Amino acid sequence: MNPGGLKNSSIAATALQPDDVRRLPEISLLQGTVDVSREIERLEALRVAMVAEVHERAVSFDTLGFRSVKQWLAANTLLEVSTAGRILALGRMLGRQPEIADAFNAGDISAEHAALIGKFCETPPRGMPNEALDACRKVLLDSATGPTATTTTVRSCISKLERIFESDELPPSEDTERNEFHASKTLNGRVAVKGDLDAVTGEMLLTALSALTKPRNPADDPAGARTPARQRADAFAEILRRYLDSGDAPIEGGERPHLSLHVNASDLARSEADHESLGSDGNPDLFGDKDIARMPHMGPLSIATARRLACDCHLTPIVMSDGVPLNLGRTTRTVSKKQRRALIARDHGCAFPGCGAPPAHCEGHHVMHWADGGPTDLDNLALLCGYHHRLLHHSHWEMKIGTDRHPWFTPPSTVDPYKKPIPAHNRAGPRAA
Repeated sequence: MNPGGLKNSSIAATALQPDDVRRLPEISLLQGTVDVSREIERLEALRVAMVAEVHERAVSFDTLGFRSVKQWLAANTLLEVSTAGRILALGRMLGRQPEIADAFNAGDISAEHAALIGKFCETPPRGMPNEALDACRKVLLDSATGPTATTTTVRSCISKLERIFESDELPPSEDTERNEFHASKTLNGRVAVKGDLDAVTGEMLLTALSALTKPRNPADDPAGARTPARQRADAFAEILRRYLDSGDAPIEGGERPHLSLHVNASDLARSEADHESLGSDGNPDLFGDKDIARMPHMGPLSIATARRLACDCHLTPIVMSDGVPLNLGRTTRTVSKKQRRALIARDHGCAFPGCGAPPAHCEGHHVMHWADGGPTDLDNLALLCGYHHRLLHHSHWEMKIGTDRHPWFTPPSTVDPYKKPIPAHNRAGPRAA
């Protein structure tokens, strides 16, 4: 490509390469961005149609080694299976809704808005007569057409139509048959959660979250950076932890569900300073004989987080050889029930200054991790809530057991430039550390 030709705004934006962008004049950059976006929309509509056609032709995916179209598509592209499934579902719906398909293929409405309108048209309010469907579809397509249309606009229009055609049956807000909950793994190893719940279920969720989103001690978050969204996420994690700890969950795979973690013992004991080993050529060995921690559903986990989880857990040693288990040891707790009772008697709850969360919300924390040779006894343990347990493992806060045999906490210099030790939550008045 001739760089000088980039000044000519008539060059098709889709012929550009990422390295060309910085040399574009402003008017070409603006128009090119719009042109590329429109081309993406055109190709998106084409992909939806092609995936739907692949499904309609009933290709024998069994012979290709895949259970379904979405599995095949995900394996041959950068798409996740869940995303491939949504593309297929949209294509199949458009095949049944030609009016929506025409608007989508023409680039008048987005894929998200097409899916919303299609869902309404295929599961209309129970009180809506069949003859009203065409008019409702037109209203919805008008609300979704053009660059100024937003999801809020479309959803508001749907809500108004649902209210107009309410019947003597349950209103949409109370219809549990419409409930949806999605939990999808993302590319960066996290989980994206999306749901649509009826009013009663929603009220239960909000009530449970509200009880666990109380403001924390300012020492935890001096900048006040814990947003309401972060508070709700922490509360949701606490709800899940309590549920799994309760033992009330149904049996799955022969045992009650719990958080399972597989990690190489040598990696668990390896300090951060050991992580950069050298290969035979004297250069850093990127992989060497090191393993990583893994969870059954989510996969890889950092060793730092694995060490936090291992502070207070059921431990089952397994002797492996070339990836094959040779011997299964006896499952034990890193913090026994008797030790936990002793910790509760000493700390009364979360020992972190200003917290004091009740013992039921707390875990045992090793000052020196047991994988590093730290003993599991009271002079090397403290009771911490999940939030402060994470803080101790993933920040510059430090903890030690003082001469009074109680936990003392040293804040980082960003909290206290003098780094003055602070006694445990239940210890009133100054004591020598």
